[in-house]
Amino acid sequence: MKQEQYVCLVCGFNMVNFHPENCPFCGAPKKKFITAKECSARFKVISSPVNKKVTRLNSQPDLGYEHAAYRLETDQGAIWIDCPSSFDTSLPRVDTILFTHHHFLGAVNLYREYFAAKVGIHQADSNHEICRPFSFDNLFDSNFSYRGIEAFHLNGHTPGFTFYIFEETLFICDYFFLTGDGMKLNPFGPADRTIGGSNQLRSFLDGRQISTVCGYNYVIDYPEWKRRFDAGAPFGGF
Repeated sequence: MKQEQYVCLVCGFNMVNFHPENCPFCGAPKKKFITAKECSARFKVISSPVNKKVTRLNSQPDLGYEHAAYRLETDQGAIWIDCPSSFDTSLPRVDTILFTHHHFLGAVNLYREYFAAKVGIHQADSNHEICRPFSFDNLFDSNFSYRGIEAFHLNGHTPGFTFYIFEETLFICDYFFLTGDGMKLNPFGPADRTIGGSNQLRSFLDGRQISTVCGYNYVIDYPEWKRRFDAGAPFGGF
C-alpha cells in the first residue's frame, strides 16, 4: 500500500491520495475513517457460494453499507463484478474487474496493482469526480459480451449503470432494493431515467433463461425476484 488511502467505516468508500474532512460519498466525518492498512487488518473478505461458477464477496465484519462483489469463473479465467471495500491478499487472483457503476469502487486500485488486473467501467461513470483517483483500463460505451458475460447499459441510477448476465445469473447491484415482500427502485439518481432503465431491463430479460439474481446485499431466486419486478417497482427508498 504505497499510496495514502483511507476507508470510511460508515459506507466503505475508499479515499485514495487524500484525507478530506468528510467522506465524499456519504458525508461521514474524518473521525470515522481508518487507513487502508488498518482496514485490511480489521476486515477480511469472505466468499459465499452462489452456484458452481459464482461466489459472493463481502467484508467480515460488515464494513458500512459496502456492496457485495461477485467472482465469476469463466472458461477463460476469473472475473469480478464490482469490488470489495477491504483489501485482502488471501483472495485468489482475478485478471478482470468490471463495475456496475461508480458509487462503490472499493479497494480496486489496490487489487488492480496486486493482481495486475484490468478494470472496466462505463465511460459515462468514469467521468464522475469521485473516480478521479482511480485508474481504469477499459472504458466502454455500449453493450458488449466478454468471456460469456453479457453487459447492458441502462442509464438510470447513474449515467453509466451497467448490469451483467453470466449464464443464468443476473447481476443488478443496487438498481433495486428488496423491501418486505416487494421491491423499490433506487431513488438516488434521476427518477425518469431510472424508471426508463427499469423498462429497458424488462425488455432485455424477456425470454431469457435466468435462475438467480445477485444484488448489492441479496441473492434471490429469479422467479421470486421477477414476481416482485412484474408487480411494479415503485420509485423510492428503503
